[in-house]
Amino acid sequence: QVQLVESGGGSVQAGGSLRLSCVGSGYTFSSVCMAWFRQAPGKSREGVAYMRRDGTTIYADSVKGRFTISRDNAKNTLYLQMNSLKPEDTAMYYCAKGSLPYCSTPYNLGQGTQVTVSS
Repeated sequence: QVQLVESGGGSVQAGGSLRLSCVGSGYTFSSVCMAWFRQAPGKSREGVAYMRRDGTTIYADSVKGRFTISRDNAKNTLYLQMNSLKPEDTAMYYCAKGSLPYCSTPYNLGQGTQVTVSS
């Protein structure tokens, strides 16, 4: 049974930083792509950052240069380092396991962690 558990969200002021974590279980973590999605109130879910099995990454234009996705396969953990946060980054953030090669279509999502950025 696939389980994804996110943590690290919180409330910060614009310009601040947060680091999200996601622990995966129930599958071979190192053999799959992983991704971060987010959903703001009244908006559709959007992909934020994607990582292939080989470590190649893709970012949404809105976060490029500010967010960094990484993974520690030994700890079955996915990270999202978020710097220079903006109020428009406010959303529920989810980690996901999904379709190869980049997990652009999520098959499994965690419960989410809330990020709130105030101006």
